[in-house]
Amino acid sequence: MATRNANIGKSVDWFTIVLYAILVVCGWFSICGASYDFTNHDFFSFATRPGKQLVWIGCATLLGIVLLNIEKKYYELLAYPVYVAFIVLLVVTIFIAPDTKGSHSWLVFGPVKVQPAEFAKFATALALGKLMSSYNYSIGKRSDFIKTLAIIVLPMLLIVAQSETGSALVYLAFFLVLYREGMTGSLLLVGVCAVVFFVLGISLGGKTFTDMPVDTGMFVVLLLVPLITALMLSIYAHDGRRAAVVLLSALGATLAAYLTSRFFVPFNICIVQIIVCVLIFLYLLIVYAVERMPRYVLIGIFALGSVGYYYSCDYVFNNVLEDYQQARIRVTLGVDVDDKGVGYNVNQSKIAIGSGGLFGKGFLKGTQTKLDYVPEQATDFIFCTIGEEKGFVGSVAVLLLFGAFILRLLVLAERQGTNRFARIYGYSIVCILTLHLLINIGMVLGLTPVIGIPLPFFSYGGSSLWGFTIMIAIFLRMDAERSVR
Repeated sequence: MATRNANIGKSVDWFTIVLYAILVVCGWFSICGASYDFTNHDFFSFATRPGKQLVWIGCATLLGIVLLNIEKKYYELLAYPVYVAFIVLLVVTIFIAPDTKGSHSWLVFGPVKVQPAEFAKFATALALGKLMSSYNYSIGKRSDFIKTLAIIVLPMLLIVAQSETGSALVYLAFFLVLYREGMTGSLLLVGVCAVVFFVLGISLGGKTFTDMPVDTGMFVVLLLVPLITALMLSIYAHDGRRAAVVLLSALGATLAAYLTSRFFVPFNICIVQIIVCVLIFLYLLIVYAVERMPRYVLIGIFALGSVGYYYSCDYVFNNVLEDYQQARIRVTLGVDVDDKGVGYNVNQSKIAIGSGGLFGKGFLKGTQTKLDYVPEQATDFIFCTIGEEKGFVGSVAVLLLFGAFILRLLVLAERQGTNRFARIYGYSIVCILTLHLLINIGMVLGLTPVIGIPLPFFSYGGSSLWGFTIMIAIFLRMDAERSVR
């Protein structure tokens, strides 16, 4: 084993390690800038955030070295036990974790706080790779697909139960892996539609359509449903004739209802749209009975299910989400403006980034961050420190560095070839890292809701850094063994 590990040292992808090290070092300097004040200049003191982050970095380095020296066969052998162990830990966390800003997701061990949700990501990736690389597995088989969904959804539900919705959303990245491994594009389309319907329903909801008693959000969503149904019939059922029937019938009925309500008897034309969706479902059900092609039923279920989904979103938004969560979503979607309330963080973050200009104010010279105008500026909003101190040029440089890192991991994942376990695990890491980056940057710029997603390698704290270090070190070991026999 010693000889094998010596060979691993030669075959490990050092370019990825160098990029990782650069990101971690840049992250540490950003934490210095975000934590700097006029009274404490000692960045190496363990009483300061930069000093504590050095401890996390040192521990992460040792952890990475240890994981690089463990053979790939053990990761594959222990994939399910590790996954089960973290599922149990997530369950336990719900009951024993103290309340931290409304969340029960942090375990406290003396001076150290650990968030199990960050580590459950690599465990889920291992389990997913193990299942999907098993003999006779097919993502097209119903039983296999249900098992795959269970592996992904179970930790999501447990993390939501900890009131960590943001961390749970990251697990949606695994569905991109499923698409890469052969999942039908129709499911991905349904997922995109779910997001679009939710955004349109919330952003346009409550507004009347001209002077008629029609909710604009509901009208637009119910207008899109038959349009997308017709598109699915054309693409997935290869039935252009029936797609035209559905499309023209829906548009004709909607137009007739609009003209009747506009010029004769005002009424809610959304009722007609709902009836149209029901009729589309019944029509496709009849087509299935004649031709015995299940895809017609599935497309019909989409048409009818979209109506139920819209109403369920409305119920969840108004009755399940907390007031502050509703407010954050409304502010993000531009429905409300609240620069002094829930929108304060994002507004101050934009001011900090904008004040940096082209080249920034310089290291430790950011006034917005130095005076603590931006809440959570060393954790979730660390990117605003980069924007203020390094300016547009520095921000772009950081994004390019992340881009190079992600692209390199993508190359490593793709070159695993027929080794499905390593390939699926690698793509899981790529998708998780990409989603973290997009949500965090979008959050800081006000493009996505503020949901508490850290910026990998930059945000202060040990859980996120250790979690990503574990994911990457395991994958680098898998890739290194690709050329070591």
